[in-house]
Order: sequence, then C-alpha cells, then structure tokens
Amino acid sequence: MQHGLTLKTTLGRCAAGALLMLMVTSALAGRIEEIKARGYVRIGVSLGGEPVGFRNAANEPVGYDVDVAKQLAARLGVPVRFSDVSSDARISMLRSKQLDLVVANVSITPQRARVVDFSMPYNVAGLRVIAQKSAHVKSLADLAGKRVVVGRGTTADAFLRHSAPGAVPVYTDNFAPDGVLLLQQKRADAGIEDASLLDYLASKNPQLETLPAMYGNTPIGIAMAKDDPALLQFVNGFVADYVRSGAYAANYRKWWGAKAVPPSLSPQVK
Repeated sequence: MQHGLTLKTTLGRCAAGALLMLMVTSALAGRIEEIKARGYVRIGVSLGGEPVGFRNAANEPVGYDVDVAKQLAARLGVPVRFSDVSSDARISMLRSKQLDLVVANVSITPQRARVVDFSMPYNVAGLRVIAQKSAHVKSLADLAGKRVVVGRGTTADAFLRHSAPGAVPVYTDNFAPDGVLLLQQKRADAGIEDASLLDYLASKNPQLETLPAMYGNTPIGIAMAKDDPALLQFVNGFVADYVRSGAYAANYRKWWGAKAVPPSLSPQVK
C-alpha cells in the first residue's frame, strides 16, 4: 500500500514537474515560436497617408511601410495579417499583445523606448510645416494664432507646443487621413507632420506648400513588446540586411520617386 502511494506521489510529482517545465519552456519560447505556431504574423501599419501606408483601388494595404512589413513576414516564413493602427493606439496594442510588431512610421524616442523595444532604424524622418498658401506662413513665428493640425501624442504635437506655443492646436487621432482632409478642406491653416508625408501631400495639392526647413532627424524603428531578445535580434538582423542589400534604397525610390535620395542609414546592428 505504501509502495502504491509512493508511486502515485512520484508520478504526481513528475507530472507536476513536466507541466512546470512545459510552462517555463513556453514562456522562454518567445514570440517567434508563437508566430510560427500560429501560422501568421500580426503587424500594425498606418494606412492613412501616401506614400508610407494607404489603401489602393482594390482596398489593399500598400506603401513603403507595407512593403517593409511584407518583407519581414517573408523572412519569418509566414503570411502577414495587417491591422490599421492609429498613432495613439499602436503602442498600447503591442503591450496588450494584440500585435506582434508595428511597422507604422514610429519615431524612436526615449519615452517610447521605456515601454516597447525598437529595432535599429529602417527609415529616418524629420518634421516639416505645411500651410495654406493663403495663410502666408513663412516661419514658425507665423503660426501664432493659426489653426495647426497635429496627431495627438505624436512628436509633432510635442514640437508644436514647444516651438509655437501661440498656435491653436487642432488634434486628430491620425494625421492621415483626418489631418490631411482638414487641410484640403481649408479647416486648418497649417499642419506639422513627417516631412516625407507632407512633401508628398503638397505635391498633390496646389493650394498647399511646405516650408523648406526640416526639424530633427528622427530614426524610425520597428516596434515590439519588451523583453523578447530573440525577436529583437531577429528583427535587427532583418533590418541590417534590408539596408545592406539595397532593398532599402530600392523601396524608398519606389515610393518617393526614382530621383529621390534615401536618407543615410547605418547597416550595423548595435
């Protein structure tokens, strides 16, 4: 009888130990194994503004970031499922594990780096001012009293409050398409956003013009939830190859024109 109890106890302990080991192994497996077991990768992109991300006539996601995301999914060996994310939701969706990765023109800032991990830069950006030609905006000082559209919680939002405190902020959850529409309808005098988006917008709208100055040289990274070093190393390896192979330059010219000069990026993984 005692032998039977001992055997049952031993088997029970072994089962408990095996379960614990399975739980630990699962915890250590990381996001890459989860993605491959699931069979697809969930990537957040912003589809509100050409040429970074938008929908074509067939309602399919296209653009610079979309191409990067597709290449990353191919490197993982799984299909991609896109989610169109707003500027204020993209980080929270990563942290709540609704997304695996975000490729959505996310500026790498110290504040964001405290809550998510970033890859090495796959693009760089600077802020630019766009304005109605009729508003006669030639400098930041001219924004005083003007209605200036910015994305809520973005680097442009912080820049406006610091550099043009006399402006009247007009907040949107997504500069594109919401802020773009406000400018096109002349419900805003000016806007501040990523230079590449605004340069493209001004080229398509003759009533708008961009100021020549570009503020900052902000690195753009692929964002992911913290504490998964294997995923971070994998994504960094992808970005390094993306830059080094010439895919970065080709993709940049695809969306900004054959004569565009891609900003310099270091292919070295830090």
